[in-house]
Amino acid sequence: MAKKKAKKSIAKAVVYVAATFNNTVITVTDEMGNVIAWSSAGALGFKGSKKSTPFAATEAVQDAMTKAMENGVKEVGIKVQGPGSGRDTAVKAIGATEGIRVTSLKDITPLPHNGCRPPKKRRV
Repeated sequence: MAKKKAKKSIAKAVVYVAATFNNTVITVTDEMGNVIAWSSAGALGFKGSKKSTPFAATEAVQDAMTKAMENGVKEVGIKVQGPGSGRDTAVKAIGATEGIRVTSLKDITPLPHNGCRPPKKRRV
């Protein structure tokens, strides 16, 4: 028999937007880093090149924020990572969500301080 999941009441949360060239993953955590809700373009049924579109990113944000608001999230800080096309659209969609106040926006994309040699350039 499955245990019933207790609803949490978390007022402040952190939204991580991981925008790669192939997908956009949205993760909502509490301030300690425990996951409250998540969604991605692929999980919503977008396949192939449609996963990397700004529209798919918007849909993923709406899904994740709906799940987060069920747990009582009112304020969010946003942390964006990656170079994908859904990145800016996802941030705008979080700001446009009713009942959610955005407190901070930070880019946490890892940048090398001249570390590893990058892969060779693509020839198309």
